[in-house]
Amino acid sequence: MTEPTQQMEDVSIKDEKMDKVDEDDVVNPWEVATSSATGVDYDKLIKRFGSTKIDDALLQRIEKVTGKPVHHLLRRGKFFSQRDMHIILDLYEQKKPFYLYTGRGPSSDSMHMGHLIPFIFTKWLQDTFDVPLVIQLTDDEKYLWKDLTLEQANHMAFENAKDIIACGFDIEKTFIFSDLDFISNSPAFYRNMCRVQKLVTYNQVKGIFGFGDSDCIGKISFPAIQASPSFSSSFPEIFNGRSDIPCLIPCAIDQDPYFRMTRDVAPRMNCLKPALIHSTFFPALQGAQTKMSASDPTSSIFVTDSDKQIKDKINKYAFSGGGATVEEHKEKGGNCDVDVSFQYLTFFMEDDDRLEEIRKTYTSGELLTGFLKKELVEILQKLVGEHRQRRASLTDDVVKQFMTPRKLKFDYPPPTPPSEKKKKKKQKNSKAV
Repeated sequence: MTEPTQQMEDVSIKDEKMDKVDEDDVVNPWEVATSSATGVDYDKLIKRFGSTKIDDALLQRIEKVTGKPVHHLLRRGKFFSQRDMHIILDLYEQKKPFYLYTGRGPSSDSMHMGHLIPFIFTKWLQDTFDVPLVIQLTDDEKYLWKDLTLEQANHMAFENAKDIIACGFDIEKTFIFSDLDFISNSPAFYRNMCRVQKLVTYNQVKGIFGFGDSDCIGKISFPAIQASPSFSSSFPEIFNGRSDIPCLIPCAIDQDPYFRMTRDVAPRMNCLKPALIHSTFFPALQGAQTKMSASDPTSSIFVTDSDKQIKDKINKYAFSGGGATVEEHKEKGGNCDVDVSFQYLTFFMEDDDRLEEIRKTYTSGELLTGFLKKELVEILQKLVGEHRQRRASLTDDVVKQFMTPRKLKFDYPPPTPPSEKKKKKKQKNSKAV
């Protein structure tokens, strides 16, 4: 077994401040902005957040432990940063349990391809490690931040659940919940929310998330809601009342401030710190400097787009790294680092050899932008088309089954009562004497 990567200490919430990577990059849960055509500087982001880069040694260990090739999103650095991933691999080697937690803030009836990235990877994690998964739909957050009614936010959560289920998740291993529907019926979840709220001061939460005096109090208390699924005791139906089942959270790195806060308070709650694995950002069609938005249909490919819409969007809006003319392109070649069509292929084309061939021929000028876009269009039409079919086959009853609190297919022995723990400790001490 390879030695685990040296972990940097989490940035303490005592000294936390709103995350600005440098003068050009801003990364936090509500804003991602960069002035660089190649996107955010992720090496600086790792240093700023105090996480650890995923290196070849960790990839090799994942393959060794699981006996399977790593997902192409890991192999290509789309998931690039982690916290305590070595602990999760230790648990798997020891045949000890852990679970996955990820989420989605529903701000539209349909998700775009960037929203699917964490779920595509999470499904691979679930299939590879055979573990439970909880998915939080933060419709309460969107109500607090957006110009939406509670009913609109809740409806979007239900519609987004269909998009998520259509990724292929196993109903026997997966629980999806809307905050607005679930929390009022879950005393265990609410108790953990209260514990987190008591341990984080207003000054700390203001420093972490940049809240101002005019922000509503709902925003200030919301981070405790996103933190609570990190603890197995929030889901007694799934974990049989156990509070000692560790959690791995796959998410985009802009969500990390929530979980730095969570990792800071977890020991004071007698809970385990969640482990994390972070993804890069999926670029807007217009390029890394443009914000991708669910409210702007031209900024991305949506899972409800038709084949024609996909083709038209890629041809019309996808930023090109090629030359201004065919002659210039053949002479100087294309720039894959800024070409959005090529960047999208790095997310969705599984064939490494074909991707490398495209990179070489486009960089040399041999492959023209039109042919590169045609390759992407064909892949996206197939991917989106299959997703559309799976989504169309879902009934409301199936969605409600996924969203019903229940025991999943995994069995957990009940927690040891405190009196029994004391008895065992006493016996152990007496044997030592």
